[in-house]
Formats: sequence, structure tokens, C-alpha cells
Amino acid sequence: MIRIALADDHPVVRAGLRAMLAGDPELEIVGEAGTPDDAVALASEQSPDVVLMDLQFGTEETGADATRRIRALPAPPAVLVLTNYDTDGDILGAVEAGASGYLLKDAPPDELIAAIRAAAAGETALAPAIAGRLLARMRTPRPTLSRRELEVLQLVADGAANTEIAGRLYISDATVKSHLVHIYTKLGVSSRTAAVAAAREVGILR
Repeated sequence: MIRIALADDHPVVRAGLRAMLAGDPELEIVGEAGTPDDAVALASEQSPDVVLMDLQFGTEETGADATRRIRALPAPPAVLVLTNYDTDGDILGAVEAGASGYLLKDAPPDELIAAIRAAAAGETALAPAIAGRLLARMRTPRPTLSRRELEVLQLVADGAANTEIAGRLYISDATVKSHLVHIYTKLGVSSRTAAVAAAREVGILR
């Protein structure tokens, strides 16, 4: 029996996953979580084999953040990302956080179940389209921003000024400016607007 925890902020999505997986007698859903904090608590308390994790919860903390915390638990479960988001930044962020696999929510049921089995067995489970994207990225290296640089650039894209970014991330204005300099250098641009446009063009930002 493979024990599964569902982590998604949409009750309808969780209900759909329950219905989809109910037909397989070897899969058991042991709990649901609607926030990243609840997902970490559920993983700790129920010790599932696999956590199906969305990436966006409408909170400051993301599914990648929750994945990182879950993977730091003693004897952690595998985390299989199931999301609508497929930018390079999303994919790499989830993989770097420790996700065992990455699927999109429009994946066929048999593909999802096969990915759950693979994740439970300690194997990597990537949707074919995602695997192709990662291979293409490896063959054609693109600019890579650190997690903090991505956070800064996302806030820039959201229209935040340096002072607001500093407050949101608990860093100094000078540190924000330093991150922006590094971002500009990596993307080969010289302004905030150009940095956001370049990052979107190469799939670093949505």
C-alpha cells in the first residue's frame, strides 16, 4: 500500500485527486493540506510515502518551500509536484528543493499513478514534456539565478520598490541593490524592466 498526502489549496482539486486515485486499491490517501504549513505538519504526523504538492498556495510560502521543509524531516516522504506552472524557474526550484518528480495537472491518470509509484520507489518521475525541457536546458545553458535573486526579481516584476523588497525579504536596501547588480550581469541587461522581460523570455519568471 502506498500512503499519499494531498497538498493543494483548492478543495475541488483535492476532491478530484481523491476520486482519480480511489480506483487503485494499492493507493491510500492519508490526509489533505490546504497550506504549506499544514502540508509539512501532515507529512510529519502521518508519515506518508508520497506527498502530492502544488506549487502556489496563495501564500508567501510556496510548494517548493514546503518541499524543502518536508525533505528535511527525519525519514522524509517523497514529494511529487503536481501543478499548472511549468516555467524553468518553477521546475528547477522544485527539483532543487528535493522534489522527486514534477507533473502538470493535465497529466493523464495513468501517468500520475505511474509517477506516484515511481516516487514511492525512490525513483525520479518527470512528465515527458518536463524532462524534455530540462534536457534542452542542459544542452543550451541559460542564465541561472540563485533562489534569493529569483525572489528579488519576482518582487521587482510585481512592482515592488527596493525598500519594499528589503522589508519583505528582511534584508538591507544595499543587499537588494547588490542582488540586482548580479541579476543584471547574469541576464545581460541594465534596467529593472529589461531584467523582468529577459527573465520571462527565457522562462525564469512566469
